[in-house]
Amino acid sequence: MRRSLRWLAGALAGLTGLLALLLWLQLRDAAPTPGPVTAMPAATAEQLVRGAYLARAGNCAACHTARGGVPYAGGRAIDTPFGAVFAGNLTPDAATGLGAWSADDFWRALHHGRSRDGRLLVPAFPYPNFTLVTRDDADALWAWLRTLPPVAQANRPHALRWPFNTQMALALWRTLYFQPGSFVPDPALAAEVNRGAYLVNGLGHCSACHASRNPLGASAALDDAGGSALPNQPWIAPSLTDAAAGGVPGRSPDELVRLLKTGVSARATVMGPMAEVVAGSTQHLSEPDLHAMVAYLQQLPQAPAPEPPAHATRPSDAVTRGEQLYADHCADCHGAQGQGAPGIYPPLAGNPTVTMADPRNLVRAITRGGFPPATAGNPRPYGMPGFDLPHAELAALATWLRAAWGHDAAPVMPVDVLLVR
Repeated sequence: MRRSLRWLAGALAGLTGLLALLLWLQLRDAAPTPGPVTAMPAATAEQLVRGAYLARAGNCAACHTARGGVPYAGGRAIDTPFGAVFAGNLTPDAATGLGAWSADDFWRALHHGRSRDGRLLVPAFPYPNFTLVTRDDADALWAWLRTLPPVAQANRPHALRWPFNTQMALALWRTLYFQPGSFVPDPALAAEVNRGAYLVNGLGHCSACHASRNPLGASAALDDAGGSALPNQPWIAPSLTDAAAGGVPGRSPDELVRLLKTGVSARATVMGPMAEVVAGSTQHLSEPDLHAMVAYLQQLPQAPAPEPPAHATRPSDAVTRGEQLYADHCADCHGAQGQGAPGIYPPLAGNPTVTMADPRNLVRAITRGGFPPATAGNPRPYGMPGFDLPHAELAALATWLRAAWGHDAAPVMPVDVLLVR
């Protein structure tokens, strides 16, 4: 008995020592920048233009602006499976924003995931992506943020559950899943593709939504073909390499660029969280950069084609009711044959959103509707109303859509509608 207790005590002491070493390794350079902020050379006009562009590329305002709040002043809640994270104030207010920070402090946050005082930042701030941003781009972004009007708005503390709200937990997470890095162009790829890789994997942080995550929230690579359910939102961010989920395979570069630039194309319309991305970020990017991003995404390994599905069994009464509901509520816009109206209403026939294995995007679109983003290329988008029908009728409509025009996707049950609602 005593031997077992000694063994247990030794194991606990060893574990404690290991955790202490782990924390020391993660926090050994945690001291804040000493002394006053060193004056930076005056930013050039070219640097400021570049910084403003990079802020759009990173869609910084989307997270760092509360609903109805001052742009970049922070306060927006970002839901995670571990609790809510509140984005910080990026304006140059000395007390509550970044006014006391230096360019080195800002670089440290992007590249190392540390605040000015040395604290480890939560990875909801996507420094696993931002670590790839070059120092020149970080300095340009920093210089532009310094030109914003200072806003005195204190940062809200995160509402994370224990132990995810501890520095020890963050130290462990970083040891497992994060290593500061730099973008290294692949000499085997064209310059355009490398530029796209830098934008997609760095400031664009596309994997933050479109790649699957493990139980501790670590993101996989974009080509994992998994896609991701957005926390506390009834949306799926589909895999970008899976044609069956509406990814980039099978679409022309021009179509994809148009979708990112305007929010609509002949075969698709963006809604939900992606509409925010187009409105706040990709519509403002240059055509060469959008083509570069598409070129990079299209050279990623495609997801393997799925096995032919077993023929889905659908209740005949649900199919009949769904067909009538489509004629009553949908056909006027989307067409009797689901053909849609190019640039106005997306086609439903052959639309991957209709036939995805997980039907929540389809159910969400039917029940809540929505608008594509208003963009320079599509300033007056056509919206879609939500349909407040009983669960069983909405399930019948979705089931019919997933069986019509040659589709053979699994039926949607009333409980699926209930869960999305």
